[in-house]
Amino acid sequence: MPKEERQELRRSQKKRKKSRKKRVIRNIFLIVILLLLIPAAYAGYLYVKAGNLAGDSYQDDGRDKSSLRDNAVDPAEDSVSVLFIGSDSSEKREDQNIGKRSDTMILATFNKDEKSIKMLSVPRDTYTYVPYLERNTKINSSYNGGPTATVEAVEELLQVPVDYYVDVNFEAFISVVNALDGVTVDVPYELEEMNSKDEKGAIHLQPGKQKLNGEEALALARTRKQDSDFARSERQQQIIKAMMDKATDLSSVLKYSDLLEAVGSNMQTNMTFDEMKSFVSYGVNNNLSMETIELEGQGGTGIVPGYNAWAFVPDPTSLANATQTLRDQLELPPLDSASTTTTSP
Repeated sequence: MPKEERQELRRSQKKRKKSRKKRVIRNIFLIVILLLLIPAAYAGYLYVKAGNLAGDSYQDDGRDKSSLRDNAVDPAEDSVSVLFIGSDSSEKREDQNIGKRSDTMILATFNKDEKSIKMLSVPRDTYTYVPYLERNTKINSSYNGGPTATVEAVEELLQVPVDYYVDVNFEAFISVVNALDGVTVDVPYELEEMNSKDEKGAIHLQPGKQKLNGEEALALARTRKQDSDFARSERQQQIIKAMMDKATDLSSVLKYSDLLEAVGSNMQTNMTFDEMKSFVSYGVNNNLSMETIELEGQGGTGIVPGYNAWAFVPDPTSLANATQTLRDQLELPPLDSASTTTTSP
């Protein structure tokens, strides 16, 4: 091949290589743009949808602030607390004219500076003074007065301000777990439990680590036949952590619309949408610290003089320590011994 032709061939090959390189760079650039624009558009859609659902779920509780606060708080700037209430208001209970109840109560305190969360499960059978009923009884009976009455009962027990509440029923819990395509948790023992319709023995689980659907996760969260309220609280927090881990995983991004639908009309809160958005900073923090607090005590029938039903009585030292830990998390001053709450009748 003549020298001129070889040079022309090399020039042509170089041009093709440069052209291919430009196409590759251009395609990569387009892919990056698409990866940025699609989530942005999806996030915009979710933003509007979340705002609409939050508006439907919002309930003004008539409180500018907790009675245990000197000033109103802003979750965008302050450390705040949220009481998560899992309520049982099934059709069967309504048909049988059985009062509503709060089956799960978890007080979470959010420290704005440390980006940390501390959670305390309040056993539903905790015997304490319930302001709504103006007497000592089980704390879950406070829910007959609605979530605000439960907030007041938790504040009375712990002497920790409850700034916000999020009240979700069993249907929301089941739908969220299903929208996440289940959650993986460790089932401690074989169990048979009723489902959300109160059908006895409808759920049968074997021990071991496994993925549970909504009904199964609810059964595990509710059961306490083979252990205690304390173990039950641990299981509930384990399930919540599993749900949070699954929800924040990148593989769940396209399920957010389903998650919003799952909560939908099954949630009630005194938190506005703007206030909800303030908690995003916790979810996107890679160094987020989560800690569970244990409330120790004794449970049994007749453990409270003159009260013949089963009840849980917190250990005074454990209760005081839990109170102090939560108040420290909220950057509040310690309580003096005269301000602690008694659970005696």
